Amino acid sequence: MPDFTITDTELWSSIQSGDSRALQSLLDRYWVRLYKTALKLTRDPEVSKEIVHDVFLNLWQRRDKLEIESFPNFMLTAVRYQYYNRARLTKAPVTLVDNYDKFNNSSIANEGEVRQIELELVNNIRGYILPLPKRCQEIFLMSKTEHLSNSEIADKLQISKRTVENQLSIALQYLKKVLKNNFLLLISTITYLVLVK
Repeated sequence: MPDFTITDTELWSSIQSGDSRALQSLLDRYWVRLYKTALKLTRDPEVSKEIVHDVFLNLWQRRDKLEIESFPNFMLTAVRYQYYNRARLTKAPVTLVDNYDKFNNSSIANEGEVRQIELELVNNIRGYILPLPKRCQEIFLMSKTEHLSNSEIADKLQISKRTVENQLSIALQYLKKVLKNNFLLLISTITYLVLVK
């Protein structure tokens, strides 16, 4: 039974000092929740166990670099990142679409869950890019949510392809900057953007 008299922050401080018992305590505390999240995504018990194991392995390996404000959010984001990363490596198609018919049922275990995660990620991205100029936002969203090529965007907006490329570069650099302190959100965002390119 996990010991809840010790806070996540106290456990994390011990982990950063190299205390593997604290890592085991954190694993005991979050294992069931993370496993259930992974299982909803993969529908595969073995893969789900591997995903949770990888989350804790990465946590341990990166303990001297990570800054974690909210463990529940961090851990759930980490599971989703591991899932997306595995989907990328196995080349399973993961795209934001408005028509469920575009999904290949045999390649995605849980369409609704994947779509929900994608929508959450896109909404996060929309929120983060609000400070950018309207045209920059528009070009970025046309590229990443409408899946238009740079040439298609240029034609549609009556601007040069070079301008489109510059605006996309500005948006990506901006996202990297604002998300630099949230490593997992940055990685999951960039992974998503690569997958829908």
